[in-house]
Amino acid sequence: MLEFLVKGGICMWPILLCSVVGLAIFLERFIRFGRMLKRGKNLEIRVTEKLKINNDEEALQIASRSNSPVGRVLVKALEVKDQDRDTIETVIVHATEEEVQDLSRYLQALATIGNVAPMLGLLGTVLGMIKAFMVIQEMGGKVNAAVLAGGIWEAMLTTAFGLAVALPIVVGHSYLLSRVDSYEARIQQGTVVFLKTLSSLRNER
Repeated sequence: MLEFLVKGGICMWPILLCSVVGLAIFLERFIRFGRMLKRGKNLEIRVTEKLKINNDEEALQIASRSNSPVGRVLVKALEVKDQDRDTIETVIVHATEEEVQDLSRYLQALATIGNVAPMLGLLGTVLGMIKAFMVIQEMGGKVNAAVLAGGIWEAMLTTAFGLAVALPIVVGHSYLLSRVDSYEARIQQGTVVFLKTLSSLRNER
């Protein structure tokens, strides 16, 4: 592997750096999402049950202890639950956006790495081909097929390496985006239940 990196030229090292950074970002997000998988399950039901019996303090404690995206949004909603509906919805929207932004952290960097890696590979191939044709020119037309083939395959190493790095990064990025979307949907589901319960309680009063 080290021999291939050396023969591939200078562009191989930035591509290798891209692979390391991309893997680190994916693992960090994957582990964090995995830890949040069971947090906040049926949280909105437990919170609204406390609201129905006028136990607002315990509802707030349940939401805050969950340490989940939906829990943090519900905490902010509970803090303004006595305000008008527009204010509550505005707080929920802003809190949801903050949670989604936090969940999406580093994903733009991952997408950039997925785009940059193959471009670096292409650049390395172009530089390698230029170098190969310079050697041919120096040979004065006495082209050695073995030398030409060797120069070309070494030049194309960077393209292959760049694609090998970019493909799993693109797949990983799409997977993480789908997880973010699912968490956002989970937050929206929880807040809808909360708002419906709040409206029902206000109508009863």
